[in-house]
Amino acid sequence: MILLFLRNYFSCQLSDSTNQAYIYGIMKKAVLIFFSLFFSLSLLAQDNTKPKKVYQFEIKEEIAAPVWRTTKLAMEEAHEIGADLIFINMNTYGGAVDAADSIRTKILQSKIPVYVLIQNNAASAGALISIACDSIFMQPGSTIGAATVVDQSGEPVPDKYQSYMRKKMRATAEETGRDPDIAEGMVDPDKEIEGVSEKGKVITLTVTEAIEFGFCDGEFNTMAEVLLHSEIGEYSVIKQRLTTTDKIIGWLINPAFSGILILVIFGGIYFELQSPGLGFPIVAALAAAVLYFAPLYLEGLAENWEILVFIAGLILIAIELFVVPGFGVAGIAGITLTITALALAMVGNVGFDFRPVEMNVLVRSFLISIIASTVSVAGSILLAVKLFQTNAFASLVLNAVQNKSEGYTSASSEDAALIGSEGLAYTDMMPSGKVEINDRLYDAASEAGFIEKGQRIKVTDYTGSNLKVRLL
Repeated sequence: MILLFLRNYFSCQLSDSTNQAYIYGIMKKAVLIFFSLFFSLSLLAQDNTKPKKVYQFEIKEEIAAPVWRTTKLAMEEAHEIGADLIFINMNTYGGAVDAADSIRTKILQSKIPVYVLIQNNAASAGALISIACDSIFMQPGSTIGAATVVDQSGEPVPDKYQSYMRKKMRATAEETGRDPDIAEGMVDPDKEIEGVSEKGKVITLTVTEAIEFGFCDGEFNTMAEVLLHSEIGEYSVIKQRLTTTDKIIGWLINPAFSGILILVIFGGIYFELQSPGLGFPIVAALAAAVLYFAPLYLEGLAENWEILVFIAGLILIAIELFVVPGFGVAGIAGITLTITALALAMVGNVGFDFRPVEMNVLVRSFLISIIASTVSVAGSILLAVKLFQTNAFASLVLNAVQNKSEGYTSASSEDAALIGSEGLAYTDMMPSGKVEINDRLYDAASEAGFIEKGQRIKVTDYTGSNLKVRLL
Protein backbone atom coordinates (compact mmCIF):
# COMPACT_ATOMS: atom_id res chain seq x y z
CA MET A 1 0.00 0.00 0.00
CA ILE A 2 2.82 2.35 0.86
CA LEU A 3 4.47 1.61 -2.47
CA LEU A 4 1.17 2.19 -4.36
CA PHE A 5 0.56 5.51 -2.60
CA LEU A 6 4.03 6.78 -3.44
CA ARG A 7 3.64 5.71 -7.03
CA ASN A 8 0.32 7.54 -7.46
CA TYR A 9 1.65 10.63 -5.73
CA PHE A 10 4.71 10.92 -7.94
CA SER A 11 2.62 10.09 -11.03
CA CYS A 12 0.53 13.17 -10.33
CA GLN A 13 3.49 15.40 -9.73
CA LEU A 14 5.66 14.28 -12.62
CA SER A 15 4.52 14.23 -16.25
CA ASP A 16 7.66 12.83 -17.78
CA SER A 17 7.35 9.02 -17.91
CA THR A 18 11.11 8.50 -17.61
CA ASN A 19 11.27 10.51 -14.39
CA GLN A 20 8.25 8.66 -13.03
CA ALA A 21 9.90 5.27 -13.60
CA TYR A 22 13.16 6.46 -12.07
CA ILE A 23 11.50 7.84 -8.94
CA TYR A 24 9.35 4.72 -8.62
CA GLY A 25 12.45 2.49 -8.71
CA ILE A 26 14.07 4.45 -5.93
CA MET A 27 10.96 4.29 -3.79
CA LYS A 28 10.65 0.55 -4.35
CA LYS A 29 14.19 -0.09 -3.15
CA ALA A 30 13.71 2.18 -0.12
CA VAL A 31 10.59 0.35 0.95
CA LEU A 32 12.27 -3.05 0.53
CA ILE A 33 15.23 -1.90 2.64
CA PHE A 34 12.87 -0.55 5.30
CA PHE A 35 10.96 -3.81 5.64
CA SER A 36 14.17 -5.89 5.64
CA LEU A 37 15.54 -3.84 8.51
CA PHE A 38 12.22 -4.06 10.34
CA PHE A 39 12.06 -7.85 10.16
CA SER A 40 15.74 -8.24 11.07
CA LEU A 41 15.34 -6.11 14.17
CA SER A 42 12.22 -8.09 15.11
CA LEU A 43 14.07 -11.38 14.83
CA LEU A 44 17.02 -10.00 16.78
CA ALA A 45 14.71 -8.83 19.55
CA GLN A 46 13.11 -12.27 19.72
CA ASP A 47 16.54 -13.94 19.81
CA ASN A 48 17.67 -11.71 22.68
CA THR A 49 14.71 -12.79 24.78
CA LYS A 50 15.56 -16.49 24.31
CA PRO A 51 17.79 -17.87 27.13
CA LYS A 52 21.33 -18.79 26.06
CA LYS A 53 22.45 -22.40 26.42
CA VAL A 54 25.66 -22.69 28.47
CA TYR A 55 27.26 -26.15 28.40
CA GLN A 56 29.46 -26.76 31.46
CA PHE A 57 32.02 -29.49 32.22
CA GLU A 58 35.10 -29.89 34.42
CA ILE A 59 38.80 -30.65 34.04
CA LYS A 60 39.91 -31.33 37.60
CA GLU A 61 42.34 -34.23 37.36
CA GLU A 62 45.59 -35.20 35.71
CA ILE A 63 45.47 -34.59 31.96
CA ALA A 64 45.48 -38.05 30.38
CA ALA A 65 43.45 -40.21 28.00
CA PRO A 66 40.33 -40.23 30.24
CA VAL A 67 40.24 -36.40 30.36
CA TRP A 68 40.68 -36.21 26.59
CA ARG A 69 37.77 -38.62 26.20
CA THR A 70 35.41 -36.68 28.49
CA THR A 71 36.39 -33.39 26.82
CA LYS A 72 35.69 -34.83 23.38
CA LEU A 73 32.28 -36.09 24.55
CA ALA A 74 31.50 -32.69 26.08
CA MET A 75 32.45 -30.72 22.97
CA GLU A 76 30.45 -33.03 20.72
CA GLU A 77 27.36 -32.89 22.95
CA ALA A 78 27.55 -29.09 23.18
CA HIS A 79 27.51 -28.81 19.39
CA GLU A 80 24.71 -31.36 19.06
CA ILE A 81 22.38 -29.44 21.40
CA GLY A 82 23.24 -26.09 19.82
CA ALA A 83 24.88 -24.54 22.88
CA ASP A 84 25.75 -20.83 22.73
CA LEU A 85 28.73 -21.13 25.08
CA ILE A 86 31.00 -23.87 26.47
CA PHE A 87 32.26 -23.28 30.00
CA ILE A 88 35.13 -25.23 31.60
CA ASN A 89 35.89 -25.30 35.33
CA MET A 90 39.60 -26.15 35.58
CA ASN A 91 41.94 -27.12 38.38
CA THR A 92 44.88 -29.28 37.29
CA TYR A 93 48.64 -29.57 37.70
CA GLY A 94 48.97 -30.88 34.13
CA GLY A 95 49.65 -34.30 32.69
CA ALA A 96 50.30 -35.99 29.35
CA VAL A 97 51.28 -33.68 26.49
CA ASP A 98 49.57 -35.79 23.80
CA ALA A 99 46.21 -35.71 25.60
CA ALA A 100 46.56 -31.96 26.23
CA ASP A 101 47.35 -31.34 22.57
CA SER A 102 44.26 -33.28 21.49
CA ILE A 103 42.10 -31.21 23.86
CA ARG A 104 43.76 -27.98 22.66
CA THR A 105 43.01 -28.85 19.04
CA LYS A 106 39.38 -29.72 19.82
CA ILE A 107 38.87 -26.36 21.54
CA LEU A 108 40.54 -24.37 18.74
CA GLN A 109 38.27 -26.09 16.19
CA SER A 110 35.11 -25.38 18.19
CA LYS A 111 32.47 -23.29 16.45
CA ILE A 112 31.10 -22.34 19.88
CA PRO A 113 33.00 -19.87 22.11
CA VAL A 114 34.85 -21.60 24.96
CA TYR A 115 35.41 -19.95 28.37
CA VAL A 116 37.56 -21.39 31.15
CA LEU A 117 37.48 -20.49 34.86
CA ILE A 118 40.76 -21.48 36.53
CA GLN A 119 40.00 -22.58 40.07
CA ASN A 120 43.45 -22.51 41.69
CA ASN A 121 45.75 -24.19 39.11
CA ALA A 122 46.27 -24.34 35.36
CA ALA A 123 49.81 -25.67 35.26
CA SER A 124 51.75 -27.35 32.45
CA ALA A 125 49.26 -29.12 30.16
CA GLY A 126 46.47 -27.18 31.88
CA ALA A 127 48.06 -23.92 30.74
CA LEU A 128 48.14 -25.15 27.13
CA ILE A 129 44.44 -26.01 27.26
CA SER A 130 43.53 -22.69 28.91
CA ILE A 131 45.38 -20.61 26.32
CA ALA A 132 43.37 -22.37 23.58
CA CYS A 133 40.10 -21.01 25.05
CA ASP A 134 38.48 -17.84 23.77
CA SER A 135 38.37 -16.27 27.25
CA ILE A 136 40.28 -17.07 30.44
CA PHE A 137 38.98 -16.17 33.89
CA MET A 138 40.66 -16.90 37.22
CA GLN A 139 39.58 -17.21 40.83
CA PRO A 140 41.53 -15.17 43.41
CA GLY A 141 44.83 -16.84 44.29
CA SER A 142 45.00 -18.90 41.06
CA THR A 143 48.03 -19.31 38.81
CA ILE A 144 48.70 -20.25 35.19
CA GLY A 145 51.96 -21.40 33.57
CA ALA A 146 54.94 -23.62 34.45
CA ALA A 147 54.54 -25.76 31.31
CA THR A 148 58.00 -27.37 31.22
CA VAL A 149 57.72 -31.03 30.16
CA VAL A 150 58.94 -33.39 32.92
CA ASP A 151 59.21 -37.15 33.39
CA GLN A 152 57.64 -39.31 36.10
CA SER A 153 60.25 -38.22 38.64
CA GLY A 154 59.66 -34.52 37.95
CA GLU A 155 62.92 -33.99 36.04
CA PRO A 156 62.86 -32.05 32.74
CA VAL A 157 62.89 -34.31 29.68
CA PRO A 158 65.30 -33.84 26.70
CA ASP A 159 65.06 -30.63 24.68
CA LYS A 160 63.34 -32.25 21.68
CA TYR A 161 60.22 -32.69 23.84
CA GLN A 162 60.59 -29.19 25.30
CA SER A 163 60.85 -27.79 21.79
CA TYR A 164 57.59 -29.48 20.83
CA MET A 165 55.78 -28.00 23.84
CA ARG A 166 57.31 -24.54 23.28
CA LYS A 167 56.01 -24.41 19.73
CA LYS A 168 52.58 -25.71 20.73
CA MET A 169 52.27 -23.00 23.39
CA ARG A 170 53.45 -20.31 20.97
CA ALA A 171 51.18 -21.43 18.13
CA THR A 172 48.18 -21.59 20.46
CA ALA A 173 48.80 -18.10 21.82
CA GLU A 174 49.14 -16.73 18.28
CA GLU A 175 45.85 -18.37 17.32
CA THR A 176 43.96 -16.86 20.29
CA GLY A 177 45.58 -13.42 20.17
CA ARG A 178 47.77 -13.68 23.27
CA ASP A 179 51.47 -12.86 23.66
CA PRO A 180 53.33 -15.84 22.11
CA ASP A 181 56.62 -14.92 23.82
CA ILE A 182 55.05 -15.20 27.27
CA ALA A 183 53.39 -18.48 26.31
CA GLU A 184 56.74 -19.84 25.13
CA GLY A 185 58.40 -18.58 28.31
CA MET A 186 56.06 -20.79 30.33
CA VAL A 187 58.05 -23.72 28.92
CA ASP A 188 61.53 -22.34 28.27
CA PRO A 189 63.53 -21.09 31.29
CA ASP A 190 66.05 -19.51 28.90
CA LYS A 191 63.39 -17.21 27.45
CA GLU A 192 64.01 -13.77 28.92
CA ILE A 193 61.18 -11.23 28.56
CA GLU A 194 61.76 -7.72 29.85
CA GLY A 195 59.35 -6.83 32.61
CA VAL A 196 57.93 -10.35 32.74
CA SER A 197 60.60 -12.94 33.54
CA GLU A 198 64.29 -13.37 34.15
CA LYS A 199 66.49 -15.88 32.34
CA GLY A 200 66.60 -19.24 34.04
CA LYS A 201 63.00 -19.17 35.31
CA VAL A 202 59.88 -20.47 33.62
CA ILE A 203 56.89 -18.13 33.69
CA THR A 204 54.01 -18.64 36.10
CA LEU A 205 51.47 -15.82 36.27
CA THR A 206 49.31 -14.76 39.21
CA VAL A 207 45.82 -13.40 38.56
CA THR A 208 47.03 -9.79 38.54
CA GLU A 209 49.94 -10.58 36.22
CA ALA A 210 47.75 -12.68 33.92
CA ILE A 211 45.29 -9.77 33.58
CA GLU A 212 48.13 -7.32 32.93
CA PHE A 213 49.71 -9.45 30.19
CA GLY A 214 46.46 -10.49 28.50
CA PHE A 215 46.25 -14.06 29.78
CA CYS A 216 43.19 -13.45 31.93
CA ASP A 217 39.97 -11.54 31.16
CA GLY A 218 38.96 -11.02 34.77
CA GLU A 219 39.06 -12.20 38.38
CA PHE A 220 35.85 -13.94 39.44
CA ASN A 221 34.76 -16.60 41.90
CA THR A 222 31.93 -18.30 40.05
CA MET A 223 30.57 -19.00 36.59
CA ALA A 224 27.56 -16.79 37.37
CA GLU A 225 29.87 -13.81 37.95
CA VAL A 226 31.71 -14.50 34.69
CA LEU A 227 28.47 -14.69 32.68
CA LEU A 228 27.17 -11.48 34.29
CA HIS A 229 30.42 -9.73 33.39
CA SER A 230 30.16 -11.07 29.83
CA GLU A 231 26.59 -9.70 29.52
CA ILE A 232 25.18 -13.08 28.58
CA GLY A 233 21.76 -12.15 29.94
CA GLU A 234 19.32 -14.96 30.57
CA TYR A 235 20.83 -18.43 30.27
CA SER A 236 20.27 -22.07 31.13
CA VAL A 237 23.11 -24.36 32.22
CA ILE A 238 23.51 -27.88 30.81
CA LYS A 239 26.09 -29.85 32.80
CA GLN A 240 27.92 -32.85 31.43
CA ARG A 241 26.49 -36.10 32.78
CA LEU A 242 28.73 -39.12 32.29
CA THR A 243 27.07 -42.53 32.18
CA THR A 244 28.42 -45.47 34.17
CA THR A 245 29.73 -46.94 30.92
CA ASP A 246 31.59 -43.71 30.12
CA LYS A 247 33.19 -43.73 33.57
CA ILE A 248 34.26 -47.38 33.26
CA ILE A 249 35.76 -46.83 29.80
CA GLY A 250 37.59 -43.73 31.03
CA TRP A 251 39.02 -45.76 33.89
CA LEU A 252 40.10 -48.65 31.66
CA ILE A 253 41.94 -46.48 29.10
CA ASN A 254 44.04 -44.83 31.79
CA PRO A 255 47.70 -45.69 30.98
CA ALA A 256 48.32 -46.72 34.60
CA PHE A 257 45.48 -49.23 34.52
CA SER A 258 46.58 -50.44 31.07
CA GLY A 259 49.95 -51.27 32.63
CA ILE A 260 48.23 -53.31 35.35
CA LEU A 261 46.25 -55.24 32.73
CA ILE A 262 49.48 -56.06 30.88
CA LEU A 263 50.90 -57.40 34.16
CA VAL A 264 47.88 -59.69 34.51
CA ILE A 265 48.07 -60.84 30.87
CA PHE A 266 51.70 -61.96 31.03
CA GLY A 267 51.48 -63.19 34.61
CA GLY A 268 48.44 -65.33 33.78
CA ILE A 269 50.14 -66.82 30.74
CA TYR A 270 53.28 -67.66 32.73
CA PHE A 271 51.42 -69.40 35.57
CA GLU A 272 49.23 -71.32 33.14
CA LEU A 273 52.34 -72.74 31.48
CA GLN A 274 53.54 -74.13 34.81
CA SER A 275 50.84 -76.82 34.97
CA PRO A 276 48.86 -78.87 32.46
CA GLY A 277 45.22 -78.14 31.57
CA LEU A 278 43.27 -74.89 31.64
CA GLY A 279 42.76 -73.08 34.92
CA PHE A 280 42.29 -69.75 36.61
CA PRO A 281 45.55 -68.11 35.35
CA ILE A 282 44.59 -68.35 31.68
CA VAL A 283 41.05 -67.14 32.45
CA ALA A 284 42.52 -64.12 34.23
CA ALA A 285 44.88 -63.46 31.30
CA LEU A 286 42.06 -63.64 28.74
CA ALA A 287 39.82 -61.40 30.86
CA ALA A 288 42.64 -58.85 31.19
CA ALA A 289 43.22 -58.95 27.41
CA VAL A 290 39.52 -58.26 26.75
CA LEU A 291 39.48 -55.40 29.27
CA TYR A 292 42.64 -54.01 27.67
CA PHE A 293 41.58 -54.08 24.01
CA ALA A 294 37.79 -53.55 24.25
CA PRO A 295 37.74 -49.90 25.45
CA LEU A 296 40.64 -48.99 23.18
CA TYR A 297 38.77 -50.55 20.25
CA LEU A 298 35.58 -48.67 21.12
CA GLU A 299 37.56 -45.42 21.28
CA GLY A 300 38.99 -46.04 17.81
CA LEU A 301 42.56 -46.56 19.05
CA ALA A 302 42.97 -50.35 18.77
CA GLU A 303 42.41 -51.64 15.25
CA ASN A 304 41.51 -55.10 13.97
CA TRP A 305 44.99 -55.83 12.66
CA GLU A 306 46.58 -54.90 16.01
CA ILE A 307 44.35 -57.40 17.83
CA LEU A 308 45.25 -60.07 15.24
CA VAL A 309 48.96 -59.33 15.77
CA PHE A 310 48.46 -59.85 19.52
CA ILE A 311 46.74 -63.22 18.94
CA ALA A 312 49.48 -64.27 16.49
CA GLY A 313 52.10 -63.45 19.12
CA LEU A 314 50.36 -65.65 21.70
CA ILE A 315 50.16 -68.52 19.20
CA LEU A 316 53.89 -68.29 18.47
CA ILE A 317 54.70 -68.31 22.20
CA ALA A 318 52.52 -71.41 22.67
CA ILE A 319 54.22 -73.17 19.74
CA GLU A 320 57.63 -72.43 21.18
CA LEU A 321 56.71 -73.79 24.60
CA PHE A 322 54.63 -76.82 23.66
CA VAL A 323 55.98 -77.92 20.29
CA VAL A 324 59.59 -76.77 19.99
CA PRO A 325 61.86 -77.57 22.99
CA GLY A 326 63.97 -74.72 24.30
CA PHE A 327 63.41 -71.11 23.31
CA GLY A 328 64.25 -69.70 19.89
CA VAL A 329 62.94 -67.76 16.91
CA ALA A 330 59.25 -68.54 17.43
CA GLY A 331 59.33 -67.50 21.08
CA ILE A 332 61.23 -64.27 20.44
CA ALA A 333 58.93 -63.41 17.51
CA GLY A 334 55.87 -64.15 19.65
CA ILE A 335 56.99 -61.89 22.50
CA THR A 336 57.89 -59.12 20.03
CA LEU A 337 54.51 -59.29 18.29
CA THR A 338 52.60 -59.38 21.58
CA ILE A 339 54.39 -56.36 23.08
CA THR A 340 54.14 -54.45 19.78
CA ALA A 341 50.39 -55.05 19.54
CA LEU A 342 49.83 -53.91 23.13
CA ALA A 343 51.83 -50.73 22.50
CA LEU A 344 50.25 -49.82 19.15
CA ALA A 345 46.75 -50.32 20.54
CA MET A 346 47.33 -47.29 22.81
CA VAL A 347 48.04 -44.81 20.00
CA GLY A 348 45.70 -43.20 17.50
CA ASN A 349 47.08 -44.45 14.21
CA VAL A 350 44.75 -44.78 11.21
CA GLY A 351 45.26 -48.25 9.75
CA PHE A 352 48.96 -48.52 8.97
CA ASP A 353 49.37 -44.73 8.86
CA PHE A 354 51.30 -43.53 11.91
CA ARG A 355 51.88 -39.97 10.72
CA PRO A 356 49.25 -38.49 13.10
CA VAL A 357 51.05 -40.10 16.07
CA GLU A 358 53.65 -38.01 17.90
CA MET A 359 56.95 -39.85 18.47
CA ASN A 360 56.94 -39.22 22.22
CA VAL A 361 53.48 -40.83 22.48
CA LEU A 362 54.65 -43.91 20.59
CA VAL A 363 57.78 -44.21 22.74
CA ARG A 364 55.72 -43.92 25.93
CA SER A 365 53.36 -46.68 24.76
CA PHE A 366 56.23 -49.06 24.04
CA LEU A 367 57.86 -48.27 27.39
CA ILE A 368 54.63 -49.08 29.23
CA SER A 369 54.28 -52.40 27.38
CA ILE A 370 57.91 -53.45 27.75
CA ILE A 371 58.27 -52.47 31.40
CA ALA A 372 54.92 -53.98 32.42
CA SER A 373 55.56 -57.28 30.62
CA THR A 374 59.11 -57.56 31.98
CA VAL A 375 58.00 -56.83 35.54
CA SER A 376 55.13 -59.30 35.14
CA VAL A 377 57.30 -62.21 33.98
CA ALA A 378 60.07 -61.52 36.49
CA GLY A 379 57.59 -61.14 39.31
CA SER A 380 55.74 -64.29 38.27
CA ILE A 381 58.95 -66.33 38.28
CA LEU A 382 59.86 -65.13 41.77
CA LEU A 383 56.32 -65.70 43.03
CA ALA A 384 56.17 -69.17 41.48
CA VAL A 385 59.40 -70.19 43.18
CA LYS A 386 58.05 -69.03 46.54
CA LEU A 387 54.67 -70.69 46.07
CA PHE A 388 55.95 -74.05 44.89
CA GLN A 389 58.43 -74.22 47.72
CA THR A 390 55.60 -74.31 50.28
CA ASN A 391 53.52 -77.34 51.12
CA ALA A 392 50.32 -75.29 50.82
CA PHE A 393 50.85 -74.61 47.10
CA ALA A 394 52.91 -77.60 46.03
CA SER A 395 49.72 -79.49 45.22
CA LEU A 396 48.89 -76.91 42.52
CA VAL A 397 51.70 -78.21 40.34
CA LEU A 398 50.24 -81.64 39.57
CA ASN A 399 46.75 -82.96 40.22
CA ALA A 400 46.79 -86.45 38.69
CA VAL A 401 46.11 -89.58 40.79
CA GLN A 402 49.37 -91.31 41.75
CA ASN A 403 49.04 -95.05 42.48
CA LYS A 404 51.80 -97.09 44.18
CA SER A 405 51.13 -99.94 41.74
CA GLU A 406 52.31 -97.67 38.94
CA GLY A 407 55.59 -96.92 40.70
CA TYR A 408 54.70 -93.56 42.30
CA THR A 409 56.01 -92.53 45.69
CA SER A 410 55.54 -89.43 47.79
CA ALA A 411 58.49 -87.25 48.61
CA SER A 412 59.61 -87.03 52.24
CA SER A 413 62.61 -85.85 54.18
CA GLU A 414 64.38 -89.06 53.13
CA ASP A 415 64.27 -87.84 49.53
CA ALA A 416 66.92 -85.30 50.42
CA ALA A 417 69.35 -88.19 50.03
CA LEU A 418 68.56 -88.17 46.30
CA ILE A 419 70.51 -84.94 45.81
CA GLY A 420 73.20 -85.69 43.25
CA SER A 421 71.31 -88.70 41.81
CA GLU A 422 70.71 -89.00 38.08
CA GLY A 423 67.61 -90.16 36.23
CA LEU A 424 65.22 -89.49 33.36
CA ALA A 425 62.47 -86.95 32.79
CA TYR A 426 59.32 -89.09 32.90
CA THR A 427 57.18 -86.22 31.51
CA ASP A 428 57.86 -82.92 29.79
CA MET A 429 58.84 -80.38 32.45
CA MET A 430 57.68 -76.74 31.99
CA PRO A 431 59.19 -76.47 34.61
CA SER A 432 57.14 -78.90 36.71
CA GLY A 433 56.68 -82.58 35.92
CA LYS A 434 57.85 -86.05 37.00
CA VAL A 435 61.22 -87.73 36.98
CA GLU A 436 62.20 -91.39 37.21
CA ILE A 437 65.08 -92.26 39.51
CA ASN A 438 65.99 -95.85 40.35
CA ASP A 439 62.72 -97.08 38.81
CA ARG A 440 60.63 -94.81 41.03
CA LEU A 441 58.67 -91.67 40.10
CA TYR A 442 59.00 -88.33 41.91
CA ASP A 443 57.43 -84.89 41.60
CA ALA A 444 60.08 -82.47 40.45
CA ALA A 445 60.65 -79.04 38.96
CA SER A 446 63.29 -77.87 36.51
CA GLU A 447 65.67 -75.24 37.81
CA ALA A 448 65.68 -73.44 34.50
CA GLY A 449 64.00 -73.89 31.17
CA PHE A 450 62.17 -76.71 29.45
CA ILE A 451 63.19 -80.36 29.87
CA GLU A 452 61.84 -82.79 27.31
CA LYS A 453 60.48 -86.21 28.26
CA GLY A 454 63.25 -88.84 28.18
CA GLN A 455 66.17 -86.45 28.70
CA ARG A 456 68.66 -87.24 31.45
CA ILE A 457 68.49 -85.11 34.59
CA LYS A 458 70.36 -84.65 37.84
CA VAL A 459 68.84 -83.83 41.26
CA THR A 460 70.33 -80.60 42.62
CA ASP A 461 68.12 -79.80 45.60
CA TYR A 462 65.06 -80.77 47.62
CA THR A 463 62.61 -78.13 48.85
CA GLY A 464 59.15 -78.56 50.29
CA SER A 465 57.78 -81.69 48.61
CA ASN A 466 59.57 -81.32 45.28
CA LEU A 467 62.92 -82.30 43.87
CA LYS A 468 64.83 -79.67 41.96
CA VAL A 469 66.55 -80.99 38.82
CA ARG A 470 68.61 -79.76 35.94
CA LEU A 471 69.39 -81.11 32.49
CA LEU A 472 72.59 -83.17 32.19
